[in-house]
Amino acid sequence: MALIINEECINCDVCEPECPNGAISQGDDIYIINPDLCTECIGHHDLPQCMEVCPVDCIDKDAKHVEDKESLYQKYLKLIA
Repeated sequence: MALIINEECINCDVCEPECPNGAISQGDDIYIINPDLCTECIGHHDLPQCMEVCPVDCIDKDAKHVEDKESLYQKYLKLIA
């Protein structure tokens, strides 16, 4: 499934440059993740890089965008095509 940034985000600007798909951007109040671009870093890294660098652990799985690893990998292949 895609990831989502919750309201605990402190706008530290650390996650955005770590996203290999460009899925993270500044929203009105906090950073947001575009679920159409988020592959949880599958195809690029073993672990989601935004979650790895977040100092406040405000990034969670997005229950509204459930995807298995194969679906995320297929999305990755489309994004790099």
